[in-house]
Amino acid sequence: MDARQLEYFLAVVDEGGVHPAAEKLFVAQPSVSQSIKNLERSLGTDLFTRTGRSLRLTAAGEALVSPARQVLHWLALSRANVEAVSGLRQGRLVITTMPSQAVDPLPAVLDAFTRRYPLVEIVIRAAGTPSTVSTLVLSGTVEVGVAATTTPIDSGSLTLVPVTHQGFIVVAPRDSSLPAGRALTYADLEGLRLIAGQEGTGMRKVADEVVATNRSTSVAIESEHREAILPMVLAGTGTAIMAEGWRSLARHAGLQVNDLRTEVGLTVVAMHRSGELSPAASAFVDVFRSAGSL
Repeated sequence: MDARQLEYFLAVVDEGGVHPAAEKLFVAQPSVSQSIKNLERSLGTDLFTRTGRSLRLTAAGEALVSPARQVLHWLALSRANVEAVSGLRQGRLVITTMPSQAVDPLPAVLDAFTRRYPLVEIVIRAAGTPSTVSTLVLSGTVEVGVAATTTPIDSGSLTLVPVTHQGFIVVAPRDSSLPAGRALTYADLEGLRLIAGQEGTGMRKVADEVVATNRSTSVAIESEHREAILPMVLAGTGTAIMAEGWRSLARHAGLQVNDLRTEVGLTVVAMHRSGELSPAASAFVDVFRSAGSL
């Protein structure tokens, strides 16, 4: 068993097949297939079963995923530490974030980080809910996650770094009958068709509270794609309840924006697995912490 075999194995797991794994790795498909066969031979067991054209992990394959990610993580960490000692500050940092935090505060954090460490390549993965962020971090798929939650996250083997707090806003079409220039209450949203995020998000939690408070307010559209919400409001499809990080974009789009009076608030956190981080990840968390207000 060697590191390349583990890398190819995880690529097949993450991409769902040998062909997409080969494309991701920029190698020939037979190379991936042969590497998996050699790994199975060395372990004395099958790691995948074939169902039609798709591959499914066996119990042995499932058991190998987490240790394989850990081995590759420590190899990358060792390489990064050597490079840091040499002052190169190179490396590759994979993070994940929820859409609203990708709008704010992540851009400012990334700007500060890349100015300080211009040779570090950053890859950003998408995650729709706090639970998805924590799952990706715990699995080792990413090293750092950024999430916003209305309730405390069960940290377990995660280290949580609270960064800042965010409230909620109401984003309405230009011709909205909502009063402008003041914060709105739940009662002000009586009779509206709301556009909300999916279950498990703060946006959806607040939308559900508004619906429960009013007689004729309803969730007309639930969208996992937060980037599609502003265009829908622009089209007049409905009124959205969003994290306040969207305020600037909504105003630039010409939409009416009001603060929402609610007891629900978001805590933005950076999270990583407990233990030693790569120099790039450690520096990223430090920059994120210093950019916040907590």
